[in-house]
Amino acid sequence: MDSQTIQILVAMIVYMAAVIVIGLVYAKKANQSSENYFLGGRSLGPWVTAMSAEASDMSGWLLMGLPGVAYWCGLSDAFWTALGLAVGTYFNWLIVSKRLRRYSVVAKNSITLPEFFSNRFREKNKVVMTLAALFILIFFTVYAASCFVTCGKLFSTLFGAPYVVMMIVGAVFVLLYTILGGFLAESASDFMQAIVMIVALVVIVVIGIGKAGGMAAVVENAGEIPGFLEFFGIANPSLNEAGEQIVEAGKPLFGASSEYGLLRICSMLAWGLGYFGMPQVLLRFMAIRKESELTRSRRIAMVWVVISLAVAVFIGIIGRVVEPTVHLTATDAENIFITLATGFLPAMLAGFVMAGILAATISSSDSYLLIAASAFAKNIYQGVAKKNASDKQVMLVTRITLLAIALIAIIIALDEDSIIFNIVSFAWAGFGATFGPLIIFSLFWKRLNRAGAIAGMVGGAGMVFLWKLVISGLGGAFAIYELLPAFIFSCICIVVVSLVTPAPSKAIEADFEAAKVCVEKD
Repeated sequence: MDSQTIQILVAMIVYMAAVIVIGLVYAKKANQSSENYFLGGRSLGPWVTAMSAEASDMSGWLLMGLPGVAYWCGLSDAFWTALGLAVGTYFNWLIVSKRLRRYSVVAKNSITLPEFFSNRFREKNKVVMTLAALFILIFFTVYAASCFVTCGKLFSTLFGAPYVVMMIVGAVFVLLYTILGGFLAESASDFMQAIVMIVALVVIVVIGIGKAGGMAAVVENAGEIPGFLEFFGIANPSLNEAGEQIVEAGKPLFGASSEYGLLRICSMLAWGLGYFGMPQVLLRFMAIRKESELTRSRRIAMVWVVISLAVAVFIGIIGRVVEPTVHLTATDAENIFITLATGFLPAMLAGFVMAGILAATISSSDSYLLIAASAFAKNIYQGVAKKNASDKQVMLVTRITLLAIALIAIIIALDEDSIIFNIVSFAWAGFGATFGPLIIFSLFWKRLNRAGAIAGMVGGAGMVFLWKLVISGLGGAFAIYELLPAFIFSCICIVVVSLVTPAPSKAIEADFEAAKVCVEKD
């Protein structure tokens, strides 16, 4: 291990130590009760709410997946995806946040998303709760796997160690941290990690522009690639039989650009629909100490999101200009952020920038693991299997569940050729279609009943799998991102089934009306 690598490692260890200290600080309070562990006692301030929500959402996908897409095929895919996410973020904070914060209190002070759905319909046999918890377990396990892939790629690229070993090391660190501190530690560290992430992105962009010879040089050189800087076209790397981009005379080869039509634009914009069903974001809405502070949180979140997404896309563009032949496969292209950081920065500073990737990964994976574990321990174990379970028993089951989920996610992440963007896109579609329509209708449609809720969840989740595994293979218009048709199908299921089955009880309607009125006083 050379001097540069040692300095990078030292910087990352310093960062990881800071994260562990945060966990220790909050561990005592977190373990006082399951409410503190899972929701922080509804004590988050506006800055922590905003920054932790976005950091936990973006994950290593922001620093590796999105730049990788831009590096590999140009602006269009990355731009339209980022635009959809920015718009979805805004409307989620604007429309959902305040009503969900209020309704979760009205619905028997619900502290998890499955519990909110169950209490929303005053169900006794907990079918809605169980289904919601199971879907969270399934999709968050896939999500956690994407984070472990990020860890493996990061550490193996930096230190030249085997991918699988480095992936497992990263997974163990995340698991231990999540077990230690719970929601408060997770949110506090996510706040710090959101700052690290955006600083890392901006630093690399500024230095990268300088290395490329200025903004004009970046635009000119990237513009020479057919379709690379087009909004309605896409670049096509020329590949050999091994699936690697062909390089001649020191330049990567590209074929003619392809048309980027309206259908594909809608497919990428559909990423924004996913926000309405993201448990890690929705929980922050529920956990803020005052509903009135959500307006400030929305503004903070939007500034962070717009800057981060824009800079992440531009890093991929800059990378193609300054390091055109370093990454010759779509999978390897996701390492462009690491390449630029280690190539352009002093070793110690590069280490802290690398901590940005680790920050993004930790901030997401701890959220995914914690929410998935709470779905089983709080909603299935205590909510259905053993209703008289004590807080101590719930906490024990939570930690056992965390271990089981992490092991399954590690197995999924064993494939070194996994593309982070693709793994995230499937899990994102799963949550968006399963819970997004249900959240919107739960908050804003009084006629929604329990049968409609069940139909919406099952229909949305089922359509994600069906479209991804079967229908999309037909090509053409059917190749659209599975979230869009699944989201629409879930909405149809909710409306149709709710209208053909009995209306909700007067008590449920009274809860709905109570949640419409803000009684909070500063």
